[in-house]
Amino acid sequence: AHRLLLANASHELRTPLARISVAAALLGDKADPKTRQSLKEDVAELDQLIEQVLLASRLEAIPELERHEPVDLLALAAEEASHYDLEATGQSVTVSGDRTLLRRLVRNLVENARRYGGGEDGRGPVSVSVAQEGDSAVLEVSDHGPGVPEAERQRIFEPFYRLAGGAESGRGSGLGLALVLDIARRHGGDAVCLAAEGGGSRFRVELPTV
Repeated sequence: AHRLLLANASHELRTPLARISVAAALLGDKADPKTRQSLKEDVAELDQLIEQVLLASRLEAIPELERHEPVDLLALAAEEASHYDLEATGQSVTVSGDRTLLRRLVRNLVENARRYGGGEDGRGPVSVSVAQEGDSAVLEVSDHGPGVPEAERQRIFEPFYRLAGGAESGRGSGLGLALVLDIARRHGGDAVCLAAEGGGSRFRVELPTV
């Protein structure tokens, strides 16, 4: 009942959110540039949260993949990385699954890396790579942030779980990595968080190849 309520409330939030977005755009030069930019970022973050809550609810209602199609994981990763002025390196590997869900998986990992340990905060670049290891396609997204304590590397994949200080900073919803793990497992794979060489975090997703 709680999950259904959350999904329905998230859906209903889209209308007032759209009105706020329009109002922010109409402010034009009347508002302080810093205030206008902050409002724009808040609207974008809320919109993303709504989208992820709705996706999580849909995935819970549908236990199996709805679509199976060949997906070039490197090409998909390169497309998503380009939105953040990043490059994906490695080799072309084909997996079978839902392209939309796999795109969300990559996007969530890149956004998480940039938010907590990437170039936005000046702590070093985010790297995205794809490789084939045996019968698996391996996607890795690494950052140079503070890293994740070993004791919490599994818990960060739990819905709404955030590291100490995450809630206070207001960064992230705690749903992004939970969706990454869910999507990976739906495709017969898995996702883990490891320590990155030189500091930071390395998120590794393994998916079966075609």
